[in-house]
Amino acid sequence: MFDMWHFILFLSAAGVLALMPGPGIFYVAARTLAGGRGEGLASSFGTGLGGFVHIIAGAIGVSAIVMASAEAFTALKIVGAFYLVYLGITTWREAGAAPELGNGPAMGMRKAFKEGVIVEALNPKTAAFFLAFLPQFVVPSEGHVWLQFIVLGTISVFLNTTVDVVVTYAASAVRDRLAARPAIIRRMRQTSGAILCALGVTLALAKRPA
Repeated sequence: MFDMWHFILFLSAAGVLALMPGPGIFYVAARTLAGGRGEGLASSFGTGLGGFVHIIAGAIGVSAIVMASAEAFTALKIVGAFYLVYLGITTWREAGAAPELGNGPAMGMRKAFKEGVIVEALNPKTAAFFLAFLPQFVVPSEGHVWLQFIVLGTISVFLNTTVDVVVTYAASAVRDRLAARPAIIRRMRQTSGAILCALGVTLALAKRPA
């Protein structure tokens, strides 16, 4: 189904892109600092599942329609941006009232997972990435273009999620060492909220691809 040379190029490019710090990595790190390793892992898998929304949409042409419409892109961008800012403000406001580390996650793994799915599914920049990146490695002459798109997208999501999991464990290790210093933990939670708000603003300012 794949041309081997194109596939090797794809793996190389996707691997490099997965390791580059981006909104997904910062989001997962913020959630880990706010709620611990379990919440970070749940967010990682949630954003991974959210990525599949764009893969399927791209495969059947829905993402192409969204990216071709300025109104649809703007609406999706604004919804996703406001949601991130809302999460950031909530995290900041609850920083002082959040439970002490070691007593469980700040919001719960189920909610963190759902939020990860929503944040990624509502991110038009993810749709733009898949539409701009994956088609470069699809070979029409090999047939089953839609299946190639799905397979390549799945590999990309797997690589991104793997990096997110590593980031989760790293952020968790830092968080655990500071467990005995509540003032620092409070500032870390506030920082997490600020990061989420910054991501929301970045998403709101994202330009529609030509």
